[in-house]
Amino acid sequence: MSLESAIARLARATPAFQPGHVWLAGAGPGNAGSLTLDVIAAISAADAIVYDALVDATVLDAARQGVELHFAGKRGGRVSAAQDDITALLIALARKQRRVLRLKGGDPYVFGRGGEEALALARSGVPFRILPGVTSAFGALASAGIPATMRGLNKAIILATGHAAGEEEDLDWAALAATGQPIVVYMGLRNLGRITAALLAGGLRDSTPAAIIMAATTPDERVLVSTLGLIAGEAEAQGFAAPALIVIGDIVSMRAELVELERLVRSA
Repeated sequence: MSLESAIARLARATPAFQPGHVWLAGAGPGNAGSLTLDVIAAISAADAIVYDALVDATVLDAARQGVELHFAGKRGGRVSAAQDDITALLIALARKQRRVLRLKGGDPYVFGRGGEEALALARSGVPFRILPGVTSAFGALASAGIPATMRGLNKAIILATGHAAGEEEDLDWAALAATGQPIVVYMGLRNLGRITAALLAGGLRDSTPAAIIMAATTPDERVLVSTLGLIAGEAEAQGFAAPALIVIGDIVSMRAELVELERLVRSA
């Protein structure tokens, strides 16, 4: 059976995308191979797609001819679309009886403001559906050769946002450090120095393994492996930039062995 036939057969189980509805969908960490079948079907059926900066341009190639494309990307420190404007656009398009796809990087309910948009749609009487995506943190870790959980190393993993580091609404980094569990930080590169300082003050060793995964799963992916005490300076010196995820904890130490073993297996 061809790939096209297999996808067509499986897609028959996908619910119909009705006019006037909004589907909030996750496009995964970047690579088009991370798209779920539901999301592929939604892209091909949508009349209007409102997409984020983390959505790879090749993903939109699956859209039908004549689709309305609305860029609604956000980038820390840059001029970005306001959340209220994005929500208003979704509602306006739905009221024009468009099939509206809100396409986000990762998963819409994991630091994607999907919950805010779903609430706004529901309060405006707009029918919506959530299409989960491969969470950026776990997709990035897998791509970089870092296991999210490893027996003997961790019993939990923490997903945190770093965009407010040093501000009044910041997280209690000392409390996170005290758990002894790995931390994956979204949107934290700009504040990496503050985050590492807070974790060190909270009791983590400066030798704690740490990594940055930039542009995960894409051809531009770069991985920096270092320690908590050094990673902020090394990231700046090596020109690491968003989009990037920061990983702190002993699971990072598994990467070297796994990558080397994979290399040996492939060359055998």
